[in-house]
Amino acid sequence: MSKVRVRFAPSPTGPLHIGGVRTALYNYLFARQAGGDFILRIEDTDSQRFVPGAEEYILESLKWCGIKVDEGVGVGGPHAPYRQSERKDIYLHYALQLVESGNAYYAFDSAESLNELRTAAEKVGETFAYNYKVRGQLETSLRLPAEEVRARIDRGDQWVIRFMMPENEEVAMDDMIRGEVKVNTSTLDDKVLYKSSDELPTYHLANIVDDHLMEITHVIRGEEWLPSLPLHYLLYRAFGWTDTQPRFAHLPLLLKPTGQGKLSKRDGDKMGFPVFPLEWHGSDGEVSRGYREDGYFPEAFVNMLALLGWNPGTEQEIFSMDELIESFSLERVGKSGARFSPDKALWFNAQYMHARNDEELGRAFLPILEKHGITADLATATKAASMIKSRATFVKEFWDLSDFLFVAPAAYDEKATAKYWKNENPARVAQLRELLAGIDDFSAANTNTIVHDLITANEWPMGQVMNSFRLAVVGASKGPDMFQICEFIGKNETLARIDKALDTLGR
Repeated sequence: MSKVRVRFAPSPTGPLHIGGVRTALYNYLFARQAGGDFILRIEDTDSQRFVPGAEEYILESLKWCGIKVDEGVGVGGPHAPYRQSERKDIYLHYALQLVESGNAYYAFDSAESLNELRTAAEKVGETFAYNYKVRGQLETSLRLPAEEVRARIDRGDQWVIRFMMPENEEVAMDDMIRGEVKVNTSTLDDKVLYKSSDELPTYHLANIVDDHLMEITHVIRGEEWLPSLPLHYLLYRAFGWTDTQPRFAHLPLLLKPTGQGKLSKRDGDKMGFPVFPLEWHGSDGEVSRGYREDGYFPEAFVNMLALLGWNPGTEQEIFSMDELIESFSLERVGKSGARFSPDKALWFNAQYMHARNDEELGRAFLPILEKHGITADLATATKAASMIKSRATFVKEFWDLSDFLFVAPAAYDEKATAKYWKNENPARVAQLRELLAGIDDFSAANTNTIVHDLITANEWPMGQVMNSFRLAVVGASKGPDMFQICEFIGKNETLARIDKALDTLGR
C-alpha cells in the first residue's frame, strides 16, 4: 500500500472558518496515525475572490493549532509549487488532453447568450442546464466545424472548456463516511474546467490534476463538495487515473447552536462567540473575533473541534494531540451535522485552565498585573494564579478574580454589607483581629485552625463570622479560601484591612 498522503487545500478568500480548521485537523490526525504526510496547498485560482492577507492567516492559524505541515506552502517539497496560481501552466495541457480524448469540448457562448437561455427557461417554469440536451445546439466545438473553432481561438475569442457529462449513466461512488453513493449523470451539467479569460482552471480540474500529481491518497473535505464527487470520479476515469484515484471522505457540516443550518459568522456576532481561530481585520475596517485573542488555549480549541463530528466511542472528552492521533478514525465520524455549543467551548477551555501548570499561568498573569500597575515577581504571580485558576475560564479573567490580592478594597459590596455587617458580627471581627495580631505563624493552615477554634469555642455562627471577615479583607463575598488570602497578603495587610473595615463600616 502506498504511503498515506492527504492535503488541506483552502482558498485565500478571507479568514479561515472553524469548519475549515476542523477539516485540516481531521486530515492531519488521519495522516499522523498512518505515518503519512499532511500537505498544504493554496487553491487561489479564483482571482475575483482573492483577499490579501488570507494566505498568511491560514498559515498562522494552522501553526497556532499545532497542525504541522509536512509539505506545501511555507515548507516546500518535491511537488512545488503549491499555490495553484503558480501552477497555471500545468492545467491547460490537461484540459486539452480531455478535449482530444472526446471527454471535453470548447464552448464559445457569451455571458449574455447564456443569460438569455436562463431567462427563457424561467419563463416556462424550467431551470436551464448546460447539458447533453442543449450542448449540441450551442456555440461549441461539438457543432461548429473544426476550422471555425480554430479560427475563433486564433483571433482571441473567449472560450471555456467544458466536461462532456455522459448521458444516463449511473456513477457508483464510495465515501469513507457515507458508504456507497449513486448518481445518474443525466441530472448533472457540463461543468466548466478551464477559462481562456484568465487562463486559469476551475476548482474541478485544478484539484483533480494537483491531487494526482501530488500523489494524494485520501481526500477528506467538507460535505459541500459531495455534489461534485460524480464529476471528480468521471474526471479520474477520463484521464485514465482510476488506479491511483484517492479515496474520498466528506465531513458533516458544523451547525448553528440551534442545530438548524450551517454555522456562520453572523451566528457568532449575534450570540457572542468567535467562528474564526484568529482575529481577522477586514479591508473595510471590520474586526472579527478569534479564539486565540478571546483567550482560548490552542489545545482546548483543537480538543473541542475534534469532537464536533467525531465520536471516540468512549466517555473520554479531554484529549491531547497525541491521544487524538492515536484514537481518531473516519469510521467514527458521523454523517449528520454537528451542532456547535458555545458553552461547551468555554467548558473545554476551563478544563485546560484547571490542569495548567501554575508557573505557566503565572507567566501569563504577569503582563496583566503590569497593565494594572502592579509590580510582582513570578513567584507571586504564580501563587495568585494557583489560588484562582479553578474559578477562571480564561487567563484574562485573573485580575477581576484576584484584584483584592494586590489592592485593598476601596469600597464594600452593599448587599454583602447589609447581610453580614450587623448585630454582633463587627464586634466578633474585632475580637478575631486581636487574635490574629498575636499569631507569629501566619500560614493558611495555622490561621485556619486558630480562627475556627475561636469561633467554635464561642459558639458563633460560622457562616456569619467568616463572611464578615471576608467582607472586611476582600470587600465583597468572593474569592478563594480566606486563610490563603491572608497568607498571601500577609499579617500586617490583613490587620490593616480589618481596621479599615471597622472604621468605615462601624464596630
